[in-house]
Amino acid sequence: MDIQFLGTGAGQPSKARNVSSLALKLLDEINEVWLFDCGEGTQNRILETTIRPRKVSKIFITHLHGDHIFGLPGFLSSRAFQANEEQTDLEIYGPQGIKSFVLTSLRVSGSRLPYRIHFHEFDQDSLGKILETDKFTVYAEELDHTIFCVGYRVMQKDLEGTLDAEKLKAAGVPFGPLFGKIKNGQDIVLEDRTEIKAADYISAPRPGKIITILGDTRKTNASVRLAVNADVLVHESTYGKGDEKIARNHGHSTNMQAAQVAAEAGAKRLLLNHISARFLSKDISQLKKDAASIFENVHVVKDLEEVEI
Repeated sequence: MDIQFLGTGAGQPSKARNVSSLALKLLDEINEVWLFDCGEGTQNRILETTIRPRKVSKIFITHLHGDHIFGLPGFLSSRAFQANEEQTDLEIYGPQGIKSFVLTSLRVSGSRLPYRIHFHEFDQDSLGKILETDKFTVYAEELDHTIFCVGYRVMQKDLEGTLDAEKLKAAGVPFGPLFGKIKNGQDIVLEDRTEIKAADYISAPRPGKIITILGDTRKTNASVRLAVNADVLVHESTYGKGDEKIARNHGHSTNMQAAQVAAEAGAKRLLLNHISARFLSKDISQLKKDAASIFENVHVVKDLEEVEI
């Protein structure tokens, strides 16, 4: 499981940073990639990665500001050009209006897609659990921005315990079908009448990962709730230390406020994202240093960076 950042800038692209988009790569878990936001130029950034557009099965939009959605029509159209691959449907989750934006863009441009898009729109009254599969659950909660905006909490369900093969061999269990029975939790009896209890050879279930990905927001309790015990918290850092007033006026957070959210939530790692173009390369280390005074395990991400979870 990895997160790859396709665009880490705020508002408009710069030479160093494209606008918002990141990919949650779940290739080992479910052979899928989930995209979070799709700012202008996202499809171009993808060309510099190993991501195959057809592997993108779900797109989660945080809000309808242009720097988070203007890349959708282009990406959806380019995804249709993978002629040597099977056409697969795609799901888009986002605030009310995202369906109208996408369909209008495709209709006006005369774009025809060889796959279906299934839209899942929500408003303030229809948040909470928005997706559940056999391996993942996704929750959404409203944040505090200048327009309706949400954050997402992706929870991997607990992983099955692992089989202790060496211990089984030592107990005299021959490798083969009996291993499979024990892995499935079935007790067995060997030819010499030795009873083998499956529970003695399977480790306890491992807790799944929690990934919190927030849209644009002022510091708010909703951010903390979404990030409780998260393995990774992706939080915007449009502004820096001392910019609290301007951050509030524009519906954003500072690096210090992001660090406060991570600390209050008990998150394990904080990734600062959505960086204003006014911060030059020499300023990035200071953003990190200041935030680390509140939450130590913090990192300022950059475009195309890949973070293992």
